[in-house]
Amino acid sequence: MKQLSNSVLYLLSISAGLIVANLYYNQPLLNQIALTFNVTESAVSNVALSTQLGYTFGLLIIIPLGDKITNKKILRVDFIVMILSLIAAAISNSLILLIISSFFIGFTSAIPQLFVPMAAQLSDDKGRGRAIGIVMSGLLIGILGSRVISGFVGEEFGWRAMYYGAAAMMFALFLLLKIKLPKISPNYNGNYLDLMKSLWFYFKTESSLRLAALRGALAFAGLSAFWTTLVFLMEDSFGYGSSVTGAFGLLGIVGALAATVVGKINDRVSKNKIILFSILLLILSWGIFLVSANSLIGLVIGVILVDLGLQALHITNQNIIFSKFPEARNRVNTIYMVGFFIGGAIGTSFGAIAWQHFGWTGVSVLGILLSFIIGIVHLSYNKKII
Repeated sequence: MKQLSNSVLYLLSISAGLIVANLYYNQPLLNQIALTFNVTESAVSNVALSTQLGYTFGLLIIIPLGDKITNKKILRVDFIVMILSLIAAAISNSLILLIISSFFIGFTSAIPQLFVPMAAQLSDDKGRGRAIGIVMSGLLIGILGSRVISGFVGEEFGWRAMYYGAAAMMFALFLLLKIKLPKISPNYNGNYLDLMKSLWFYFKTESSLRLAALRGALAFAGLSAFWTTLVFLMEDSFGYGSSVTGAFGLLGIVGALAATVVGKINDRVSKNKIILFSILLLILSWGIFLVSANSLIGLVIGVILVDLGLQALHITNQNIIFSKFPEARNRVNTIYMVGFFIGGAIGTSFGAIAWQHFGWTGVSVLGILLSFIIGIVHLSYNKKII
């Protein structure tokens, strides 16, 4: 099997982070956007919700094509729509236009999920966990770092400047990928309809895939509820703006940097043990959030733990499904990530509702309940399918 070179591996990692950042630039900016359009906190949360829903549809429609069409062709069309969507968001003169633009930003920003199966495909069994971990490290650093960047840019230059900057960044990245990214020839010979039908076949017949998707969805629902409402907590309890909220992303990067370590551990330690440890970390982090509505130190500790818990759970889930289904890694990753981001979209919506009616206590209790449900589901079914 052709080995994955470190240069290509880190290119995939960096690219994944830069592209996926598009999904999260809006979160520290929600308060500014609400003021611009004179809407409620609940209404403006639809910007984040629309972005995540777009990403989910992008996963479902675009990523399976990685098993059929060369990556170069997919990237060419995707980047054109992505850049136009970012510009449209920057010039939006109403909330509804921004929500529509955000959907297409999310839709086109799904392509990093082509990079994770690519890394798994080009790695041997002993190095697969490490490769997944490195790509996921870049992806998660992009998620977390995006909030730091957008928080600063939003406070200094306004929220529209962030979208203009992202469009310019994506244009430069496209040129780099066009030159450096190796061409991957897919091995699926059926038509697109059969390709999509096979998604249902894998979902229906493989219980380990369904369980991994459910674990990931519940965990990401909690994290999305946290990041969607943190900007409101920081404003109400501490009087801080978007730059401080975004700076919390730096703390989450501590967990993201552990991706390589988690990946290596996945190659040696029981995946069941890693999953149980991840669930305990999630429960602990949400318990800390519950008592930290007025404590920056508590919030700092909670952010580090919740990101580390999600990171360990997510990489382990992907290692399980990629190892079991080597002939269809893009398709099983599609199923897993669609579930993952449906969970994120639900978490964003429920987090906003919990905040509006019960404040930070409601958000924290929601996170605790979601984490306990992960544990219950996993302990009930994992012996049968892992």
